[in-house]
Parts: sequence; structure tokens; C-alpha cells
Amino acid sequence: MVTRPLVFRSSLRRWAAIAASALACAGLVTFNVAAGAAPQPTVTQVQAKLDNLTTQQDQAVQQYDQSAQELASANAQLALINREVTTDRAQFRQMRAEIAQIATTAYESGNMSSMGALLTSDNPQAVLSQASVLLQLSSDRSAQVNHFLSVARQLNGAQQMARRTQTAIAALNKQRLARKQSIGKAVSSQKAILATLTAKQQSTVIGAGGTISATYTGSTSTQAGKAVAYAYSKLGDPYSYGATGPGAFDCSGLTQAAWAYAGIGIPRTSYSQAGAGYPAVPESDLQPGDLVFFNGDSHVGMYVGGGDMIDAPQTGQDVERVSLSGSWYVSNYDGAVRP
Repeated sequence: MVTRPLVFRSSLRRWAAIAASALACAGLVTFNVAAGAAPQPTVTQVQAKLDNLTTQQDQAVQQYDQSAQELASANAQLALINREVTTDRAQFRQMRAEIAQIATTAYESGNMSSMGALLTSDNPQAVLSQASVLLQLSSDRSAQVNHFLSVARQLNGAQQMARRTQTAIAALNKQRLARKQSIGKAVSSQKAILATLTAKQQSTVIGAGGTISATYTGSTSTQAGKAVAYAYSKLGDPYSYGATGPGAFDCSGLTQAAWAYAGIGIPRTSYSQAGAGYPAVPESDLQPGDLVFFNGDSHVGMYVGGGDMIDAPQTGQDVERVSLSGSWYVSNYDGAVRP
């Protein structure tokens, strides 16, 4: 299956398209600037800026979601490793006590010098570095010594893996912070651009959203029907990047939660949902529950029939039902899949 990238439909893009249509007769967007300022940008230029910022935001949101998955996986791995370290350390200490007793007997019989400091160390690497000293013990005890050294190597390896995992977690946290800052910067820039419009233009733009109050009246006898019913039940819930419900969502978080409610697990991000290998669906054959993608795999919504989709748009907006016939959707539509 060939799956094109998904695109996240941003309300700002939709708003810009509406503003462009409303102001096309003037050819320019009117900005609140003083006389003698730089030439006013055209509607096309304003929309291009908004489109670029929205793409940056959409990509950052999906990367943020992906890093959340990676962080959860790394923390789970660290928990397993720490349990292994605890088990290995207990075995190490038990074997250390046994070898210490053997060493004490050998010392009292004059067969070797004291190794008290070595056999009271909790550091397996220190033990391993002095393996030759341990091997001075009587040959009939060599099996126990070798077992002790094996346990030390096992503990040392587990501790090293724990340190590497902790380093990876720190790096993931740093990446998440950078992506969060990138999202905030894109949102602020979008708001700043919209703020340059007049009050009348702002009213025109903001007043053209989808509906947040529709009620689902279809069947829930199928899994797709259950997923659509769930999506309808979330109309009006706020968008929040990184959220998967139950009271807030980002675009891929909503589609994942809807299908989970129907009993089917789908990947977390829009990128992975688009590339999960689900059957591709021609636009002419869309059915309720299908996932529809836009603008390079950075956004996803759920088709609900009648040419509409339910979508968690972007920061500051709520989950809404919106038509796919808008110019932005038509020009940026990438494709659909059926979980």
C-alpha cells in the first residue's frame, strides 16, 4: 500500500483561506499599521506565512507525541533494568560473603594475603579488576570464585545498561522540551499574524469554524460506528497537543482514542497511523470511521459521513465536525485508510 503523508488541518489555515476569499476583491489584507510603513503583504503572502507556521506546528506536535512514546518505552525499560540490577546486586552480595569466608580461611592458613577491602566493595567493576587476586584462592574453590566473578560481570553489565538508559531518557526529555518550545513559538507567531488583521477581519475569520454541537444518530453495531460515536461525543472538547483524552485531544490522540473505544488499537501519531499498513481508501469510497490525512502526514481526522470529518484542530480550538469540501482540504488532501 502506498500511503501519502498526513496533514493536520489547521484552523488558522482554514481561517486564512476564508479571509482570502472575503477580501479577494480588495486584493490586499488591511493591517493596522501607521502611514509610511512597509508595503502591506498580499492575502497570498499572509496565507503562505500561516501555512508555513502551521506545518511547523503540526510536525512538532507529531514529533512531540512520538517522543512521548519513546520516553514511556525508555522508562519502562529502565524499570526492568533496575529490577535486574536489584536481583544481581543481591546475588553479588551473597556470593561476596561466601568468597569472603573462603578468603578468611585461606588467610588464616597463610595461603594468601588479606583482601578485606576487595571483598567488602559493592562495586562489581572493582572486583573484576582484581580477579587475579581472587584466583589465588585454593584450586578446589575455583568454581565458586569463577561464579562470583560471573555474577560481578552480570551486575556490572546491568548497571552500565541502566546508566545508558538514564542518559537516553535525559536526551528524550531535552528533545521534548525543544519540541514544546517549537510548538509554542509557532502558535505565538500565528497569533501575531492574525493580530495584524482588523477587528472586522478577525470576526470574519474566527466566526467560520465547524460545528461542536452535533449529535450522532447512526448505528453502533460495528466497530467503525462505535469509533464515530465516540468522536461525536468529544465535540467541543479542547485541543491539547500530546493529549489522548478523555477530556482533551490532539488530532492523532482523538483518532487513536476513538478506535480504542471501538476495541481496535491503532498507533499514536498521525505519521504512524498513515503508515501502519491499513487498506488505502479512495476518496470516492470513504466510509464513517476512515482516517483522512492532509499536508504531509502531520494531521489526521476521522471521516464521519456526508462529506464531513471530526477533527481536533489546534491549540485554542475545540474538537469539531467540519466539511472536507473547503478549499484547503481539497488542495491538501493526501488520502485515507481504513483501520
